[in-house]
Amino acid sequence: MPFNSILALEDGTIFYGEGFGSEIVDVGEIVFNTSMSGYQEIITDPSYKKQIITFTHPHIGNTGINIEDYESEKIHACGIVVKNFCSKPSNWRSSQSLEEFLVKNNSMAISGIDTRNLTALIREKGSMGCCIGSLNKINKEDAIKKAQGFDGLSGLDLAKVVSTKDAYGWIEGTWPDYLESEKDLNVVAYDFGIKKNILRLLSDSVGKVDVVCAKTSFEEIMKKSPNGIFLSNGPGDPEPCSYAIDNIRLFLKAGIPIFGICLGHQLLSIAAGAKTYKMKFGHHGANHPVQDIATKEVFITSQNHGFSVDAKTLPDNIIPTHISLFDNSLQGIEFKDNPAFSFQGHPEASPGPQEIQVLFNKFRLMVEDYAKT
Repeated sequence: MPFNSILALEDGTIFYGEGFGSEIVDVGEIVFNTSMSGYQEIITDPSYKKQIITFTHPHIGNTGINIEDYESEKIHACGIVVKNFCSKPSNWRSSQSLEEFLVKNNSMAISGIDTRNLTALIREKGSMGCCIGSLNKINKEDAIKKAQGFDGLSGLDLAKVVSTKDAYGWIEGTWPDYLESEKDLNVVAYDFGIKKNILRLLSDSVGKVDVVCAKTSFEEIMKKSPNGIFLSNGPGDPEPCSYAIDNIRLFLKAGIPIFGICLGHQLLSIAAGAKTYKMKFGHHGANHPVQDIATKEVFITSQNHGFSVDAKTLPDNIIPTHISLFDNSLQGIEFKDNPAFSFQGHPEASPGPQEIQVLFNKFRLMVEDYAKT
């Protein structure tokens, strides 16, 4: 049953609505996502740790939850904000409702919110601290205090929080057949908050993937004799992840092929000497145009990040390869003196368009060349 709920922003703005899921109170950074489908993938993406997601699409919950579209095993977002919440799904793949999934994960949604107004506010003022909660658990004044007490994501290392604790192997391919890869190349994937469909595309492209904890040392990885290193997406600020940055510098010296996505892109850039900055409200959605600087080709991409690499700080041995056509922020880099490159968006497209998945083939070619040496 729905319950009276509140959404409070650090600037004192208040929204009231109906809550679904568990009656809880939580705080995080409020962001908006413009995807028109794929809410299951979005809320189970570890990159949303410590964030509250506003969906600009007006109907959320109508396709339910199925057993195949998880990007991780649980909800990582602190809560979701919607205009219309559908409590009774209608879809042949659905195995449970979104509300049942929220309860299972001790998470909540607030509905009946003017999400156009909220999105405009975030665009104007930037991502803010936010409190979401049941009015049976918190009042207006305390909700505002909690929102104002949230320290934000700057300086927060969340990669080590969401990363796997134990290493594991991955050989499953992409939907719908999930065929096991027959390739015999060996890639090590650092889990900074990795998504399952990234692993599936890696397996399709290069073969066996060894997934390791974010803090796994260079020496431990080299014992596996990897043909390539993959740096995954993940939440939080890249700057505090010194353990990852130090390891990446060693892999660059060793000349092993490296492919970074999202947080992995930022970490690779920092390891090479570049700087990052906190964006005003970030990029979150599945309709972001990105241009290949060399070819002028435009790709529509999936995005989820609140930090960006400052293109002006790139060292001379790195070429910028892609830019966002929304704000000209840097979207990709490639090294001149190393088999290493990275992309800011989520090229596995879960959810989203698939055209930039060609980057996985680029990595495969690098890995194959290295394996021959």
